[in-house]
This record gives sequence, C-alpha cells and structure tokens, in this order.
Amino acid sequence: MIIVLSPAKSLDYETPAHIEKHTLPQFVDDAAELIHGLRELSPQQIGGMMGISDPLAALNFQRYADWSKTFDAQNSKQAVLAFNGDVYEGFAAKSLSARDLDFAQNHVRVLSGLYGLLRPLDLLQPYRLEMGTKFPNARGKDLYAFWGERITASLNEQLQKQRGARVLVNCASQEYFKSVKPKLLAAPVISPVFEDWKGGRYKIISFHAKRARGMMARYAVENRIDEPEALKGFDSEGYAFDAKASNDTTYVFRRRVAE
Repeated sequence: MIIVLSPAKSLDYETPAHIEKHTLPQFVDDAAELIHGLRELSPQQIGGMMGISDPLAALNFQRYADWSKTFDAQNSKQAVLAFNGDVYEGFAAKSLSARDLDFAQNHVRVLSGLYGLLRPLDLLQPYRLEMGTKFPNARGKDLYAFWGERITASLNEQLQKQRGARVLVNCASQEYFKSVKPKLLAAPVISPVFEDWKGGRYKIISFHAKRARGMMARYAVENRIDEPEALKGFDSEGYAFDAKASNDTTYVFRRRVAE
C-alpha cells in the first residue's frame, strides 16, 4: 500500500533535521531539464505564470538560479521535513521516529511539479512549481504533459515491491493526482474524504481536509498499516469512518464539533 500526498508551498529550511538518513530523488535529470527552462524566465514572467507577488517571483527566480544536480546538507533537506503546509502539520514528520520514517519511506510518496515523485527522505532543494502550472516545455504545454506516464510507471514499479496490499491511497489534491494515470496504474485507488459538520450539513473544508490527509498518512505510518481496511480505524482529532457514506473506493470520515 502506498499513500500519495501533495507537496506544500511553504518550506522550512531553518529547523535542523532530527535525522541524518536521506536518499536522492529518482527524477533528478528530469528536474534539471525543467530548471533549465525555468532559468530562461525573468522574475516578471515567473510571477505572471504562477500568479504570485513580485517578492515571491524574485525568490523563486533565485531558487532556480541556485538549484544544482548535487544534493547535500548545505543546499537541501529531506522532503517531509522541508515541506511545511497544512498537510505536513497533520503529518508532523518532525516528531516521527527514525523507524517511523523508514516505514514512511516505503509507503508514502509526494507528487511534485518539479521532482515528479518523492520519497519522504529524498533530499529537496527549495523550489516552487505547482503541478497545475501552465509551463510550456519540450514535452508539451504543461507539467502534466512533461511528466506523462513517468509518475504512474514509477508508482507501478514501487507497488510491485509492496509486501502488503497493492493499493494506492490518494491523499493528494485533485491538481496533483491528475499527474497519475489511474487507467495505467496496476492497482486500485482508494480516496479518503474528510468532512466537517458546518451550516447544518457535512462538507469538505479545505484547511481541515488538507490537515486530515496528513494525519491519515501519519496514522498509517505509526500503526504500520499496509492494508486499506485498517485505515477505517482512523480517529484522529474526532474523525470517524462513516460506512454509510463510503464505498469500496471512497472512504468518508466525518466529525461534528461545536460550531
């Protein structure tokens, strides 16, 4: 069983990593190809393409200039320790043990616009390149065209090595999961959905749902889960599995707290 997550825009390179163990990304050459194209853009072009402020565009212009095919402790950090958004607040990798992270290394993957597919301990250099960015490149009009079937093929290869169920658990956003080709995937896909009670009904609230995706991944790691049925026991922060609202491919978790 493999759980896929989205990356985060926010990054933390200030907090020292609590472990030294690391690996290298699989698609470094592909990332370098993208970087080569991104370096041809001005800060203004980057800002317009990504819809970000001038200071953020300048920051990422410099990141692309600084990016190197050589990954080391000075320029990079393990992916799940570097990402710092809502999903990763839920995953809270900084408090996971070395053994937990070893399990995560085999069962968690992060989809990335620049790196394609990352393992938790893969070294990550600072970047911003969302999967939905319309960045024309030698392989097509956008990043979905650039990655093509590469991400799916890599997932298939890694699923074949799993000792437990060969199932992909989709805890990524729609934007990122579009980089996976379910029809070419040699495994069924299960998508957890997280809903909160608000305004008289259950609904997906983006901030809470993102955080819950990270908590689901942490739950699987801490409990060494490699069979999807066991995910139904997820009960972090008041969520509970709703069998009536769920089916074989969609696991719905709901919680009702005081408004």
